[in-house]
Amino acid sequence: MHKARFTLDPAFTVGEVNPRLFGSFVEHLGRCVYTGIFEPGHPTADAAGLRQDVLDLVKELGVTAIRYPGGNFVSGYKWEDSVGPVEDRPRRLDLAWRSTETNRFGLSEYIAFLKKIGPRAEPMMALNLGTRGVAEALELQEYANHPAGTALSDLRAAHGDKDPFGITLWCLGNEMDGPWQTGHKTAQEYGRTAAETARAMRQIDPGVELVACGSSSQSMPTFAAWEATVLEETYDLVDYISLHAYYQPEDGDLDSFLASAVDMESFIENVVATADHIGAKLKSKKKINLSFDEWNVWYMSQWHEIENSGARDWAEAPRLLEDNYSVMDAVVFGSLLIALLRHADRVTVACLAQLVNVIAPIMTEPGGPAWRQTTFFPFAQASTYGRGQVLDVRVDSPKHETKKYGETDLLHATAVRAEDGTVTVFAVNRSRTDALPLDVALSGLDLTRVVEHSALADADPDARNTLDDPERVAPHTVDGTALQGGTLSAVLEPLSWNVIRLA
Repeated sequence: MHKARFTLDPAFTVGEVNPRLFGSFVEHLGRCVYTGIFEPGHPTADAAGLRQDVLDLVKELGVTAIRYPGGNFVSGYKWEDSVGPVEDRPRRLDLAWRSTETNRFGLSEYIAFLKKIGPRAEPMMALNLGTRGVAEALELQEYANHPAGTALSDLRAAHGDKDPFGITLWCLGNEMDGPWQTGHKTAQEYGRTAAETARAMRQIDPGVELVACGSSSQSMPTFAAWEATVLEETYDLVDYISLHAYYQPEDGDLDSFLASAVDMESFIENVVATADHIGAKLKSKKKINLSFDEWNVWYMSQWHEIENSGARDWAEAPRLLEDNYSVMDAVVFGSLLIALLRHADRVTVACLAQLVNVIAPIMTEPGGPAWRQTTFFPFAQASTYGRGQVLDVRVDSPKHETKKYGETDLLHATAVRAEDGTVTVFAVNRSRTDALPLDVALSGLDLTRVVEHSALADADPDARNTLDDPERVAPHTVDGTALQGGTLSAVLEPLSWNVIRLA
């Protein structure tokens, strides 16, 4: 068997992991909110209607910044509908997902949900720049953040929220490059709107952090030109440019699917290059960071079949996008996490889309249980052990040929050194058939033992957790991994996500 190798040395690092890298996303889409995180009358629901079983899993998952309320939904969103007495809130048509929005869960409920997750949870509020603009953004900012003494801040207090929400991280719209977006704009149109919104918001609070919309995917025909135009308008006014990417097998090409992170890393590097080009053109010393605020495995072709069937009928919280993830999906998902960590110097916000039920790591049944999908485990492990300095990992790996990405490494890996000096190696073996021996040379690291080698793998790559069998798949301990003479030796099972902890 051919071995894979790399060296770890604390002198060679990528950057510090921003906790926001482990963010997620709650959109008013399908059952993410209703019968997901919010279900009054559920046996576990608290007085506010939040499901405690879901809250427990969200805490275990370890999410940080939670983007809200969309997504495509936000481009038709009227924030005023979501505040005040619930019985007075209007029902609205949601054009994005052809559903009916009741607004029973709104801005105050979202902030209360974050508080119950704990101090690591942070609001990331998306603004409607599709059907609305500067004035409405400023009104929402005043309602949410101003302490007291103005019409909108006093209205918030009258609604029962005396203390400001303290939202510092804002998205200037969503996927405005996409023709599917309500209020879709050209890059020039959007860039001007985003710039004027950003400038006005900074008049209220110079410390706000703002995300400009980048391309909805690297495959968009306007990709890179969109980023360049938008950043020329907004460079000194925003802090981040966004990226969105979803992956699924195409035409049964599983080897290319397993190498999806090749595309994600290329996407990141191309956006960095574009942003830095505009910075150089403007003679700016500022660096724009990246907000990868939608990413996941998503079987989008199945959604398009439903969308094109005309079957949707303005239902409340219909079952949409409820993908059930396999072991193979979880391995790809873990590889996407590795790609984000490998670019932690510039990707400082990332949001797994989404949190519950909708292409999500957590599933629920109305009135019934909540359970972990296969993708839950890589995220929870990365959020727990992926905090600290990302070490520079350059692999020497056996390769294989893929139809979509050409010759790719079978090993995809990164490593994170925590503040206490411990190191965690995250590694994926992309081979569907062969185990992959791995040697890691440790230089300048005071490490003496393997604390744990955990793997997510299964003889059946299609194994998955379901309502009927919610614990079919879980990580297991791998024996035989050793650290001797400054070298870590391990064997990665075929088609596996691995977490190796060293101390």
